[in-house]
Amino acid sequence: MKTSNDLTILAGGNMKVTSIYDRRPWLNHYENGVPHEISFTNALLPDFLETSAQRFPNNSALNFEGYRVSYRKLNSMVDRISAHLYSLGVRKGDAVAILLPNLISCVICYYAIIKIGGIAVMNNPLYSDRELEHQFNDSGAKILITLDLLANRMIELRPRTQIKQIIYATAGDFLPPFKKILFKLFGKIKRLTTSVKKADNLYCFNKLIKKPSPPAPKIKISLDDVAMYQYTGGTTGISKGVMLNHGNLSNHVQQLKAWLPRFKEGEEVMLGALPFFHVFGLTACMNFSILMGWENVIVAKPQAENLIKAITKQRPTFAPMVPTMFINILSHPDIAKADMSSIRACFSGSAPMPVEAIKEFEAKTSAVILEGYGLTESSPIVCVNPFSGTRKAGSIGIPFPNTHCRIVSIKDGKTDVPQGECGELIIRGPQVMKGYYKNIRETGAVLKDEWLYTGDVARMDEDGYFYIVDRIKELIISGGYNVYPRDIEEVLYTHPDILEAAVIGIPHPSRGEVVKVFAVLKEGRSLTQKALIDYCAKRLAKYKLPVKVEFRQSLPKSTVGKILKKVLKEEEMKKSLTNSKNDSSLLIEHPVRHVL
Repeated sequence: MKTSNDLTILAGGNMKVTSIYDRRPWLNHYENGVPHEISFTNALLPDFLETSAQRFPNNSALNFEGYRVSYRKLNSMVDRISAHLYSLGVRKGDAVAILLPNLISCVICYYAIIKIGGIAVMNNPLYSDRELEHQFNDSGAKILITLDLLANRMIELRPRTQIKQIIYATAGDFLPPFKKILFKLFGKIKRLTTSVKKADNLYCFNKLIKKPSPPAPKIKISLDDVAMYQYTGGTTGISKGVMLNHGNLSNHVQQLKAWLPRFKEGEEVMLGALPFFHVFGLTACMNFSILMGWENVIVAKPQAENLIKAITKQRPTFAPMVPTMFINILSHPDIAKADMSSIRACFSGSAPMPVEAIKEFEAKTSAVILEGYGLTESSPIVCVNPFSGTRKAGSIGIPFPNTHCRIVSIKDGKTDVPQGECGELIIRGPQVMKGYYKNIRETGAVLKDEWLYTGDVARMDEDGYFYIVDRIKELIISGGYNVYPRDIEEVLYTHPDILEAAVIGIPHPSRGEVVKVFAVLKEGRSLTQKALIDYCAKRLAKYKLPVKVEFRQSLPKSTVGKILKKVLKEEEMKKSLTNSKNDSSLLIEHPVRHVL
């Protein structure tokens, strides 16, 4: 009878039961030149920057709107900002929050913080004040680095946090001469910049970067020291700070380097379109390009028009993106005349990529799209398809070097399930987080005996390729962003007319999923869909907003009164299948989860 285990005969006739997952069948499908195990260099991310500055001093490190910063200059500016942060009181273990879009200043500040032993706290500029206040207070951030467009809001928010000093940058800090003139003339008219009101302990980044300061002392930092808190949600929707240490971040970019042996140091161009405040963009775009000595073409607003413009003019060769970006590029009218042949490879994550979209984009660019899977808790990449080798549609690929994956029984969380059967995906590797900041209970729920329990149902095929087939968590992924139903439900329950509410994700042809609300009104109350969405718009980030609201007399519940979202999802699936008979655009090729 076929089982999940193999019997291995040992010396002396004894038999040892070896799991199919221990055999790591995926190793047979590694590209030539990719090691099964990596001997990691014990260096920090700032060390990699210094190495690239020594090896490629005149190479462009960052390119924003045609303004280029060499590796030598980038390293020097990181030293200058780290000195200013030290003079403002930042010491080892202090949290410093960054609230910036993709800008040169974002890269400088991130490396400056971790170079002096500070803990970088990356925040989404789209977040509401309510969401930011929680993350600022939970992390204990003492300094905030933000954008001028957000500075006045943050000055008002500061008294409700532990933040003492605010540094603000502008999108015009680093621009070519002619564009800088246009920015000064028309920036406010086009709402690209604004005047920041006077306040105590408020500093202008552009002035700090030009101001000499005594160098910060050399801080002793170990690979076990925490480098950043990356906030994420969970099954409860409560935002938690994932503690990623210097070893996680350093080892993970080395894993990326090992996975792509055909891509040479100092010779490629990265498309920096993924947001750096998201762990996928942080690792796969920002940190990886610095390790490799590549130019990073920064795109602050990754809309289709801007992406096409960056690709055709700056000629990137490597382009990590989310499916929404790929689909929007292919749908844009400029795609017909755009030359995107420079792209050799793309990472795709955060949502499933329709097979036809993969084929169309690869035909347009001659690129290879590598679909993968990861979590914030794993820095983030766990599995990815090979660049040169077998890629399987619908698969999240195979585990990185030094990364071990298993599928275990959902019932007991321990027993390996047979090959091809479904269970919970658990992982172990050097990229797995240290834990959740100040949250021992949640840490213990997902980290067990060095294994990270993902909460996702998966299976492994005979070749060692993994597939995500369902979700244990109720996470919604919309346009590459993680949306947690509890966040929205908490807002809905503050509305005076709402009695009960439930939030689920429903399929969408380009965003993967969007938010739908089911609501029950209090007796005698009336409310429109638009009014409820407008109410949410004042309290939630735009990408979290519901796109549909269905008012009901009641919601399905269990015998103990728990709202059964599973029933709501099943009802929506039936509607989707009915509609798909008349509209093929509603079909999703493989509704699996990619959360890079």
